[in-house]
Amino acid sequence: MKKIVFALALSAAAAFPSMADQALAQAKNCMSCHALENKLVGPSYKDVATKYKGDKSAVDKMATKIIKGGAGVWGPVPMPANAQVNEADAKKLATWVLGLK
Repeated sequence: MKKIVFALALSAAAAFPSMADQALAQAKNCMSCHALENKLVGPSYKDVATKYKGDKSAVDKMATKIIKGGAGVWGPVPMPANAQVNEADAKKLATWVLGLK
C-alpha cells in the first residue's frame, strides 16, 4: 500500500512541479508532524514560509534544523533530528517550504 501511495505521489510530482518536494517530505516522514496549511505537531509549512519570508539565510538555517532538530522557535515541542535526511535533500525541502504561498 505504501508503495502505491508513494508511486502516486511521484506521479503527481511529475505532473505538478510544485508537489515535487511534497513527495520528498512524505518519503522522509516530515508530513507526520507538518501539513501544508494546518498546524499538526509542528507548524504548517505555509506558516514557516511566512515567518522566514525575506530571510536570505533561511534555507541554510532550515536545512540544519531539518537534519539536527531544534526547539523553542515554535513552542515547547522540540523537532527531533532527522538523520535519514542528507544535506541536499534538506536544502531541497527548505527551498520548497519557503516557496509556498
